[in-house]
Amino acid sequence: MKLKVAVQMDPIARINVRGDSTFALLLEAQKRGHTLAYYTPDKLSLRGKDVVAPMQPLSVRDDIANHFTLGDSRRENLASFDVVLLRQDPPFDLAYITSTHLLERIHPQTLVVNDPASVRNAPEKLFVMDFPELMPPTLISRDLDEINAFRAEHGAVVMKPLHGHGGAAVFRILPQDMNFGSLYDMFAATFREQWVIQRFLPEVKRGDKRIILVDGEFAGAVNRVPAPDDLRSNMVRGGAAKATDLTPREREICDRIGPALRERGLLFVGIDVIDDHLTEINVTSPTGIRAIANLGGADVAALIWDRIEAKRA
Repeated sequence: MKLKVAVQMDPIARINVRGDSTFALLLEAQKRGHTLAYYTPDKLSLRGKDVVAPMQPLSVRDDIANHFTLGDSRRENLASFDVVLLRQDPPFDLAYITSTHLLERIHPQTLVVNDPASVRNAPEKLFVMDFPELMPPTLISRDLDEINAFRAEHGAVVMKPLHGHGGAAVFRILPQDMNFGSLYDMFAATFREQWVIQRFLPEVKRGDKRIILVDGEFAGAVNRVPAPDDLRSNMVRGGAAKATDLTPREREICDRIGPALRERGLLFVGIDVIDDHLTEINVTSPTGIRAIANLGGADVAALIWDRIEAKRA
């Protein structure tokens, strides 16, 4: 099967090919003989009933110094493609939401991965709240009294933006923390929506596992261990990738959420688990494929394309 594949992503010249999951997907697609076309999300347009973008033919190489070649740009109707990979990074803002509305018009006749309506309706830190029994105690709020009541009950907490990404603006707040008032004021001035307040899990020092599910089934995992002087384990923030296996509880988490992912057409998902507690379900542009492969784990990119090809068949 040879597929015509478009990828909606951030500027390809700026990606770090060593760790970029979108690049891993492109390499695997090219290996299988699929044709690739590239565009950035700002180029997406709705022209009457047609969703169009200026596309450039794309070829990729696993070479840090010379990782891609683009052909001449030509406006194309996205409905003429077999698959569109929705792979731009957050922030999950109105621009991102608008992209999902436009791509929803061609899906599922053109298979969009992940399903754009489900991406829009399942923000990482809100969708996860469908499974409170798998999570640490968590509050979504910006109300000072509600937050103080939660802190009084749970002691040390983590506070972070509801639509944040990459570990930005994540703070641990201790009981009787003299910085809390200033942090509250900063969040109130910066973020109009509610925030995430979650009981602090001290075992985060041993790692925050990124577990990949493909069409609702476990595919691979990597443990991200934070630097000694940092709360955040994201690899873009200095977290170290370590090989790992799943605990029985982590397998239970995968089994519990898998059907909900399949039902929503969320084919490529990365969940975050700390000390056997689910903390996020990442659906916008999950990462971790190359780290898993580099540590001797599964070829997740191949598993994803196996499922895409099966769905197109």
